[in-house]
Amino acid sequence: MTSVVPPRPIGYLVADIARLMRRRFVRALAAADTGVTAAEARVLAYVEHYPGQRQAALAERLGVEPMTLSALLDRLEAAGLLRRLPDPQDRRAKLIEIDPNATPVLERIHDVAIRLRMEAVEGFAPADVDAVYDLLERMHENLADCGPPETS
Repeated sequence: MTSVVPPRPIGYLVADIARLMRRRFVRALAAADTGVTAAEARVLAYVEHYPGQRQAALAERLGVEPMTLSALLDRLEAAGLLRRLPDPQDRRAKLIEIDPNATPVLERIHDVAIRLRMEAVEGFAPADVDAVYDLLERMHENLADCGPPETS
């Protein structure tokens, strides 16, 4: 089997694109006067997309430590942008939901994200944009179910 080694490994390229997008997102978010940090915007977007999750599940989905998420949730809750509700199945756990007050903030966050995605694919034909998304989704699926992390 012949393998083709690209001039720049795909992991590096994907990580670099993510870094550049994150940097632009931070700047655009500040310019849009959303009142939230990029980390808080990410939490809001995930909670909007996956409402009613327990805090531990949300931390895992976001790839952050539970204590880090707790601090972010504290700030967002204090700002009136999300709520922690008792979990009817486990009184120790809280379910995280978007507060209706977050709607205008989420709209600005979505606008920033859409503009950033449009910048990232500027000059691409629509079919190429679809192909990029399809290929990245397939790569994600290939790598997402790789089991627990190895310990050394």
